[in-house]
Amino acid sequence: MAVAFFSIIVSVILSLNILLAIPIIFLERREPSSIWAWILVLFFLPVVGFFLYLLLGRQLRKKHLFRWEGRKKIGIEKLIDYQMEAIEDGTFEYRLDDASHYKDLIYMHLSNNHAVLTQDNAVKIYSDGAEKFKALLKDIEAAKDHIHIQYYIFKLDNLGTHILNALIKKAKQGIKVRLLYDEMGSRGVHKKHFKGLTEVGGEVEVFFPSILPLINPRMNYRNHRKLVIIDGRTGYIGGFNVGDEYLGLNKKFGYWRDTHLRIEGSSVHPLQTRFILDWNQASDKRDIEYSDRYFPTFARKGEVGLQIVSSGPDSEWEQIKNGYLKLIGMAKKYVYIQTPYFIPDDSFMDAVRIASLSGIDVRIMIPNKPDHMFVYWATYFNVGELIRAGAKIYIYENGFLHTKMIVIDDEASTVGTANIDFRSFKLNFEVNAFIYDRNTSHQLAELFEQDMLLCTELTPEKYANRSRIIKMKESVSRLLSPIL
Repeated sequence: MAVAFFSIIVSVILSLNILLAIPIIFLERREPSSIWAWILVLFFLPVVGFFLYLLLGRQLRKKHLFRWEGRKKIGIEKLIDYQMEAIEDGTFEYRLDDASHYKDLIYMHLSNNHAVLTQDNAVKIYSDGAEKFKALLKDIEAAKDHIHIQYYIFKLDNLGTHILNALIKKAKQGIKVRLLYDEMGSRGVHKKHFKGLTEVGGEVEVFFPSILPLINPRMNYRNHRKLVIIDGRTGYIGGFNVGDEYLGLNKKFGYWRDTHLRIEGSSVHPLQTRFILDWNQASDKRDIEYSDRYFPTFARKGEVGLQIVSSGPDSEWEQIKNGYLKLIGMAKKYVYIQTPYFIPDDSFMDAVRIASLSGIDVRIMIPNKPDHMFVYWATYFNVGELIRAGAKIYIYENGFLHTKMIVIDDEASTVGTANIDFRSFKLNFEVNAFIYDRNTSHQLAELFEQDMLLCTELTPEKYANRSRIIKMKESVSRLLSPIL
């Protein structure tokens, strides 16, 4: 009797798993590797796999996720059409040759991401958290009209409290302060913790909040962007979140190596647009309406060419990944890549492999301190594959490497929030600055080369002699990589 009952239960579970597998296979447009990974989860983890799929596997409905009619008022559509037509007929005015060499990449971002090219920017690079947040707090203190601040992680530790107090001070002065954070990234932080800011006129919103505690059907789709816009004139974009560990104060990670940009110039307007789109998605009743105050005119600040490129599960194309691939494919001398996670798809692996086999000096830098164990060993496996093609792999030993950066040929580069993994390419909402400027790209390359002095090289011999335990960890992690 008991055996018969057990057989019925097993049959029901297997039937449910088959029914769940059908929409994954036939109804959702996924990569084959992702399909097989979820089928394995469903069949090897009955019941548990079902709940994991509900929380992590369901695809996001894209229609009308981000809407803001104010884009028409600032002339973005007309500017995009003008730039595309001018590039097509060869009449576009490139102020510097650095941008003209990459007109195909610029056109791709324009046509598929509405990423206008601006050529009047001044860019300051920050590779140290203490310096970045010192500059940010100084700009917050100097704000005269509004402060828009968005982070994936906003911790209310010493650094977070310091920034929050600075925002409260400015709100008391009549400055309009808006703060947006991601709920999953900022676990343990709730709106009530920002009461001091909201009581003095500040506003706080949460991206994709949970319906119930610990239950969030959109938990796999997170806003990984880090943006600050002050008075519509100064913008920040890059990898630093808000927390004491980003100052190197976490014993587990030690020194935190990241890259962030401070921008002055017309590219602040696309940053502002990106923030407003994200804010209005998160806000039910306090949408930001168009106002000249958010898009002021100002004198020329510099000569750096920039495009602000966004991607996410709402995008038709994996735009930042496509930009990465195009950059790598255009390299003539070298490709420098820094990333905390290296779990790309086959197209990215092929692009790097082809560059290396073509005689391009390909160098990839990853951390030696994993913050996610499976991710670390999947990363290790992938860089090991590229060693065979001649790529040079460097393991950063001076703490945790969190920067997301690619530089090619001292001419073009990209810095932002997108890691080189499935999550950043397909699931997270990300934003990167694509930079067409020799001086800025050379500075980023110099930072990479300085970091090399704090690395050990993973040589072909070292990788070939790794232990059986490491090989086993790599194999398991590799199988899970499509859903990590």
